[in-house]
Amino acid sequence: MAEGEVVQTDLLIVGAGPAGASLACFLAAHGRKGIMIAAAPGTAETPRAHITNMAGLECLRDIGLEQDCLDVATPSHNMAHTRWCRSMAGEEYARVYSWGHDPKRKGDYEAASPCNHVDLPQTLLEPILTKRALHKGWTIRFNTRFLRLTRPAPDVVISEVFDEVTKTTYKIQSRYLFGCDGARSQVVRELGIPLIKKPGQGLALNVLVRADMAHLIGDRRVGNLHWVFRPEEGMEGPPWGATGVVRMVRPWNEWMFIFLPAPGQDLTAEAMDASHEEYLARVKMFIGDDSVKVELLHASKWWINEIVAEYYSDGNVFCLGDATHRHPPFNGLGSNTCIQDAFNLAWKIDYVMSGRAGPGLLDSFSAERQPVGAEVIARANQGLRDHIHWQTALGMLEPDRAKRLAILAEFDDPGPRGRQRREEFMRAIEITTTEFHGLGIEMNQRYVSRAVYLADADADAGPPPAMPHDPIKTHLVTTYPGRRLPHVWLNTRVPGSRVSTIDLAGHGRFCLLTGPGGQAWKEAARAVAELLGVEIVAYSIGWKQDYEDIYFDWARKREVEEDGCVLVRPDRFVAWRSKEMIAEPERKLEMVMRSVLAL
Repeated sequence: MAEGEVVQTDLLIVGAGPAGASLACFLAAHGRKGIMIAAAPGTAETPRAHITNMAGLECLRDIGLEQDCLDVATPSHNMAHTRWCRSMAGEEYARVYSWGHDPKRKGDYEAASPCNHVDLPQTLLEPILTKRALHKGWTIRFNTRFLRLTRPAPDVVISEVFDEVTKTTYKIQSRYLFGCDGARSQVVRELGIPLIKKPGQGLALNVLVRADMAHLIGDRRVGNLHWVFRPEEGMEGPPWGATGVVRMVRPWNEWMFIFLPAPGQDLTAEAMDASHEEYLARVKMFIGDDSVKVELLHASKWWINEIVAEYYSDGNVFCLGDATHRHPPFNGLGSNTCIQDAFNLAWKIDYVMSGRAGPGLLDSFSAERQPVGAEVIARANQGLRDHIHWQTALGMLEPDRAKRLAILAEFDDPGPRGRQRREEFMRAIEITTTEFHGLGIEMNQRYVSRAVYLADADADAGPPPAMPHDPIKTHLVTTYPGRRLPHVWLNTRVPGSRVSTIDLAGHGRFCLLTGPGGQAWKEAARAVAELLGVEIVAYSIGWKQDYEDIYFDWARKREVEEDGCVLVRPDRFVAWRSKEMIAEPERKLEMVMRSVLAL
C-alpha cells in the first residue's frame, strides 16, 4: 500500500486468532466480506488454546466447518483422563475422568449436544478458519499492525495501520471495526474501555517439545492432561517450574509442558528466565525415561490474568475474544468463548447492514456477552485455585522439608492418621473435577437483553427455571427465553437420517418450533417473515408432523404445550416462547420480532 492511501471496506477485523478468524467466517456465511489484519506474520505458531467444547463446535457446525475440524483434531477418546503423577513414566497418584468420559456423566454430555469435545490446537484451528474466510472473499493482511482510530462520522471508522513488510503507514475506512487483537488489544486501549482486574496469579511458562512418548501411553489410556510433581520436593524446584501440567498436543509425540509458579508466588519475568538447557533438563525429569529423545521447539511466558472489560462495544466498534476476557486455560474455555462471541455478533451485524434489524440490535452484543466473559474468567481462575487443595493435602506447600516428609509418611500409615490423609487427598482431587466436567459453565449461558423478548414473560414463557444445585457442572436444559435451544434427536415418519433440533435452527435465520395443533404458528411465521423481510423457518415436531419426536425427548424438554411455540434466534438462543396457542398469533409474533430486531 502506498503511504497515506485510504482503503475502503465495510468490515475491518483486527486480529486473526480464534475470535477474529471465526468472526470473518460467520460474517462470510451471511455473504459479508471485508478485511482482516493481524500483526503476526501468519497463523498461530504455538498450540495455545486446544480444548474445543460442544458449544464452540456447534457454532462451527452451523457454517459447515465441524468436519474440517474433526478431520485434524485429536478425538475425544484420547481425552478420557487427567492424572497426577511423579513423571510421565513413573508413579501415578490419582486420575479422574475428563471431558464427558465419566460413566456417571456420559449421558449428560450426549444429551447436551450433537457435538463432542475434541482436542484442536490453535495451530490447526486458525488455518481452517483463515482458509474459509479467504475462500469466501475476505482479504487477510498479516504483518499489519493497528495503530489508532478516529471516527469522523457516525458510520465511519478510520483505522491507521502499519505494514511491517513495506514499512508504510496507511488508513482503512470501514463502517464497522472489530477489535479481536488479543490480550494487549490496541483497539481496547484506543476506546479507553475500562478493565475489571483482579490480582493475577503470576507468570507461567510454556515449553513446547517434540518427544515420542507413545510407549508410555500404550494401553494405560492416560489421556491428554497430566499434573507432574515431586511431593517431597514441594515447591522447592526452580521458581519457574515447581509443578507443571504436561499437555498432549498431538498423540503422542508433541507436548506442551506448562510450568506453574507456587501458589501466591508473583514472580518477575527475570525470575522465570532460564536457559534452554535448564528447560530441557526439567522436561526430561518430568518425562522420567532417559530413552525418550526431546527436541525443544518453543518456550514462552504468559501472565495468569483475571481480567474482563466493563463493556464490549462503543458505537460502531466492537471488541471480543481475549481483547475483552483474559484468563488461564483451566476448564478449556478460551477459544470456545472467542468463537461464541463472534457467533453472537455476526448475525446481528448482517441483519443491521441489510436493514432487517434496527441499529439498537447491536446494543445486545455487550449486554449478552460481557456477563458471559465475567463468568468465564472467574471460573477459569477458580479452576487454577482448586488445585491448591491437593497440594495442601500432600504437604507440598509446607516450606519445611522435614515437616513435608512427615506429612508424606503419614499417607503410608494404615491407621487413622493415614486414613485421614488419604481421604483429604481424595476429596481434594474430587474438587478439581469441576474443571474437567464443567458442562454447566460451557452450556448454561443466559442472555438478558432487548434481543430476548420477556415483556409478557409470565403469560408467554412462565417463570424462569431454577438453576441446578451445581451450575458449573450441570447443564440446565430449558427453552426459557435467553437460553440455548436444547438438543434433541429427531427423525421422519419413515426413518431416514436423524437430525438435531440444533440443525433445524441457526444458519442465519430465525426458527419457530411447534407441534400438533400449532399450524397457526407456522402460518404466522410465513406471514411475518414476508412482512418484515426476515427468514423464519417453521417446523412442527410430534405425531405425524414434519419431524417425529422418536425418543419423546422434545416433549420432555420443550416446556410448552404441543400447540405452543419456541422462537429461536439465528445463534440458536431462544428469543421467545408461548406456552400454548393464543388468539391472533400473527399479531403477537410480529410484535415479538419487531422487539427482538429493534425495528
